[in-house]
Amino acid sequence: MSTETSVPRPRLSRLKGQPMDASDAALYATLLKEAPAGIALFDTGLRCRRANDALAAMLGVSAADLTGRHPGEVLADETALAFAAALEAVLADDRPITDAEIAVGGRILSCSWIPARAGAAQPEGKDKGRDKTRPPKQAGWDDKPVGVVLTALDVTERRRAEEVIRRKEQRYRSLVEASSQVVWVAAADGAAIDDAPEWREITGQTPDDYAGGGWLAVVHPEDRARIEGIWREAVAGDRVFETGYRIRTRSGAYRHFDVRAVPIWQGDRVIEWVGANTDVTGQKEAEEMRGRLTEQLSAAALRTARLQQATSMLAEALTVAQVVQVITEVGRSAIGADYSAVALLDDDKLRLSIVTPAPPGGDPAPDQARPARDDIRVSDQTVMSIAVREGRPFLAQSPDDLRLQLGRDEAELFTQHAEERAWVGLPLLAAGAPIGALRFSFKRPREITEEEKVFLEALAGQCALAVERALLFEREHKTAEELQLSLLPSDLPQLPGMVLAARYNPATRHVQVGGDWYDVFRLPDDRLAVAVGDVMGKGVRAAAGMGRVRNALRALALNDPRPAAVLSGLDRLFSATEDEEQFTTVAYAVIDPETGRGAFSNAGHPPPLLISPDAPARVSTREPGTPLGWPSQRQQTSFSIETGNTVVFYSDGLVENRRRGVDAGLEELAAVATDAPPQVVGDPERLVDFLVDRMLAGYEQVDDVTVLALHVPPKSP
Repeated sequence: MSTETSVPRPRLSRLKGQPMDASDAALYATLLKEAPAGIALFDTGLRCRRANDALAAMLGVSAADLTGRHPGEVLADETALAFAAALEAVLADDRPITDAEIAVGGRILSCSWIPARAGAAQPEGKDKGRDKTRPPKQAGWDDKPVGVVLTALDVTERRRAEEVIRRKEQRYRSLVEASSQVVWVAAADGAAIDDAPEWREITGQTPDDYAGGGWLAVVHPEDRARIEGIWREAVAGDRVFETGYRIRTRSGAYRHFDVRAVPIWQGDRVIEWVGANTDVTGQKEAEEMRGRLTEQLSAAALRTARLQQATSMLAEALTVAQVVQVITEVGRSAIGADYSAVALLDDDKLRLSIVTPAPPGGDPAPDQARPARDDIRVSDQTVMSIAVREGRPFLAQSPDDLRLQLGRDEAELFTQHAEERAWVGLPLLAAGAPIGALRFSFKRPREITEEEKVFLEALAGQCALAVERALLFEREHKTAEELQLSLLPSDLPQLPGMVLAARYNPATRHVQVGGDWYDVFRLPDDRLAVAVGDVMGKGVRAAAGMGRVRNALRALALNDPRPAAVLSGLDRLFSATEDEEQFTTVAYAVIDPETGRGAFSNAGHPPPLLISPDAPARVSTREPGTPLGWPSQRQQTSFSIETGNTVVFYSDGLVENRRRGVDAGLEELAAVATDAPPQVVGDPERLVDFLVDRMLAGYEQVDDVTVLALHVPPKSP
């Protein structure tokens, strides 16, 4: 273990009950939760006060198990002894211990132990006479440690990689050091003159061979012309000759040599050359090994990044068609696949149906994921069938290889991809059982490396999870959609003095059903009950909540139709049956269709839009009230729809989105309605379409939109 006295000492005022300011608390919480390094605080009794999840994972225990305990109560004996010894040493010597490596369950942790001090102020001049061998105290810190802060990094992989490279380099360095330089002499014109026994011992040349061709005779054929040219230029120009080449040895193998030859001058002329050859084969091989290791590490990091990206993209895919779209993109970018396909098993596990991807720039409804061709039988000899039957990857790197394994090819199955020349089939497994298959193909023969195979198997695993989630989502979506549609009116009442029109546009971004609803029904006294509501959330839960509110409203209205009474009744019911966090708004009105007069009450819903042919459109300025279940004394107001006028009820999805706030949306809605042509204002069917189209133009629809219009046409002359 090494000690270091220059490490700043942590200030931990909370050990002594002192308050922690907001910035300290934020830093403290972030370090414990987000830091990749292990972090822990031990008190003077060697008990862990706090530890983050990263450290707990390194030690193979939970953070809760560490908290409040001595290392010996939680950790293995050797690890506990090392921890306790370090803690005691730091507390006794009041000095940090840094970069101490401790073995924990086959892993290597680099640990630093630092004395922790509380934040009490120091009296002026108290530093006089302190032990100069100890680090100076910082302003505002107690002298005596109140604990020890531990930081730990898992350096196992780094140490292993360093050890591999060290051993390789040591081995090749030994070979280099064991090889002595071989010196040779050449005439002024570059021809060999003196014998070189050491050189001939390496190359196996005879004296005559060496005298006839010299060292150039054993240079690798691929290097010879280049080296001879450089040598001749050096001799002609009387310049130093320095380069490298491969030499054929006595065994017939080639080794790498570096050579340096200098001219020997006598007066103003060169009389000979003296050269030295050094065997650098070990060094070259070490460099190549290091390069290969670097390439392998880079490739592994790239594959990991691509798998993480694929996992993230698959997590956002809600439908099977979207999953296929993601897999197609990942296959093309990660392994250069020209074509991709995903097929799902039917309920009987006998056939595979290939699913088409979502169209570019669009999110199809779940039922738009249709088979691209006839089903493939699991018993067929196809790439995906074999992958499913055998539960393992199927690889064919060429058409001949495919025919050898299948006894045929797949030309008739994928006629639109007749140029395929290599194939990969992968089973999609959920809980160990197949749910489908993944297929990649290439326009050229392609060998899948072992590393790519590992990547593809991991990708298939993520794809299987995404498909399973998508299937569950699609089933829930279908259930919620059927439930919601069953609760919306199939048609609106036909009235002699009033025309009604409604639109429901579900959000398509996430292909989910929301909690928007509307209802129009006749009361026993022939008045008209009109309601528009919005239940927060998506899916079955929101649709079910919508159904409960809608049915309760109908029951209450039939008993006492007054708007304030109905909403008060919904408040009581909501408080008794719904979750506190549920957020539901309702706008409810009772109207006499013959006179256009009525009463209205609002529980937190957007205000109605009032449209008149002879005045600008406006939204109601009456107080909207609070959502259902909130403490409130419900109020109702009287209103009248004059001849030729229209009242429009709607949900917040019409006016609010990520780029437009509610207030701006209400102003825009009034402006859009004011600009509507007279023929549109007089036709509720055209009006609701006009409002929806104009309000959503240029915006991404992220919420359901419900619009209900009531129009009193002019009296016939």
